[in-house]
Amino acid sequence: MAEKKINPRKAGIILHPTSLPGRRGTGDFGASAYDFVDFLADSAIRIWQILPLTPTGADGCPYNSFSAFAGNEILIDIDELIDKKLVEMPVETPEFSDYRVDYPKVIKFKSEILDKAAEKFYSESRNDAGFAAFMQENSGWINDFALFRVLTKEFEGKSWKFWPAEFRNRDKNALEKFASSHEQELFRHFFAQYLFFSQWKKLKEYANEKGIEIMGDIPIFLSFDSADVWANQHIFKMTDAKLSEVAGVPPDYFSADGQLWGNPLYDWIVLEKEDFSWWIDRFLHNLKLYDILRLDHFRGFSAYWSVPATETTAKNGHWEKGPGTKLFDTLFKRAGKIPIVAEDLGDIDVDVVKLRETCGFAGMKVLQFAFYEGTDHEFLPHNYTNTNCVCYTGTHDNDTTVGWFWSLSDGTKSFVTHYLGSNGDDIHWKMIRLAMSSIAEKALFPLQDVLGWGGDCRFNVPGTTGPQNWTWRFQKDSLTKYHSDLLRGIVVAFNRESKTCRDVS
Repeated sequence: MAEKKINPRKAGIILHPTSLPGRRGTGDFGASAYDFVDFLADSAIRIWQILPLTPTGADGCPYNSFSAFAGNEILIDIDELIDKKLVEMPVETPEFSDYRVDYPKVIKFKSEILDKAAEKFYSESRNDAGFAAFMQENSGWINDFALFRVLTKEFEGKSWKFWPAEFRNRDKNALEKFASSHEQELFRHFFAQYLFFSQWKKLKEYANEKGIEIMGDIPIFLSFDSADVWANQHIFKMTDAKLSEVAGVPPDYFSADGQLWGNPLYDWIVLEKEDFSWWIDRFLHNLKLYDILRLDHFRGFSAYWSVPATETTAKNGHWEKGPGTKLFDTLFKRAGKIPIVAEDLGDIDVDVVKLRETCGFAGMKVLQFAFYEGTDHEFLPHNYTNTNCVCYTGTHDNDTTVGWFWSLSDGTKSFVTHYLGSNGDDIHWKMIRLAMSSIAEKALFPLQDVLGWGGDCRFNVPGTTGPQNWTWRFQKDSLTKYHSDLLRGIVVAFNRESKTCRDVS
């Protein structure tokens, strides 16, 4: 009898947890997250894609974090702390919007609650076996993270490059002395991370039991003001806290100056001599959190745009070779082959394609980009030649499908309506159906497209800042049986439901 295997064709929804409903200012790992998993299961959806879960600043941008390993504590479910009597009732919750996340307000509210919970746990349970095991398992990063957070507060939020030399340069004696005199402040951050990862583990296990995989996101670059850069200065192109080169994107049709991102660049020569240990640790850490990894700006692993740190634009940068297959071969030796989606959009050359194909990673095809070059565009499903890809209606960086469609020129709009067989009224469902019908093994779409909502619900506009980005939320009664029934019907029609099938290879 032929061996059976799991159906590789899957459908997924993109939704960052902050967008979930809830009465405490932001979505979190509480009841609404479990309700959303139930909705996915009812809809036969098998992938939940999220953005990075790492901590953010007041802008809420998940790609601008001060840690590559820590979790964002605003996602911690406060109700669980109440149930465990770590927080005393009543909890006075400020008046929050149900439609947008006010990050400064939420951060302040949850931080104050976590301060009190940490004090109680410290006095009553700091020798808890589960907490001790967590600290041991995460010893490679958590001490530096907590030190970074407490030192940042000690020096009134200043960048670590302006700290006194003994702390900026990580003098061992100075750090040990500081740690011994700030034990409880450090413990507060240990405890918050313990809560975060405990709650996330429980939620992920629930999703997996329902047949749903979590796709997580790994940005290639880090913020300069992050615990990881401070603690690992030797693996970046810098001397005495001064960057020599920074990351960017070369000039193109849309920007004559290119984009100057300003992130520190890795010293891949040093990393290779260390068997890429920091990156391998990062991958292994994320593999505990997610079932599938999405690598943001994948082209940077092939070659990256390096700009002298003194420049004010990205025009005078140049291409530098990335680690290529050496990094991923090292990873595969440690972890075996793992499911990775390469974000390979934008300025892609043959070397990037070769790296992706050599490693066996899935590429991305975004339908919103497919209708501008006639019928030959590689993102139009009738041109797909390989199933090892992900077909998106749009990503977190795109407008919603409804918002996108109504912003098109008349000519492009006509092409879209003829291609999809739609007059525009049901454009979101037609785009979802198109993605599902493609030969791509994975078809994904933002929740906004399921809801059929317009551009005012867009999650991010790249190159802009402000309260319109990263703050969108949906409401508890937004998703109904109508949505799950319609989704399930399309999933089943295009053979993307969970089942086993005969291996005929």
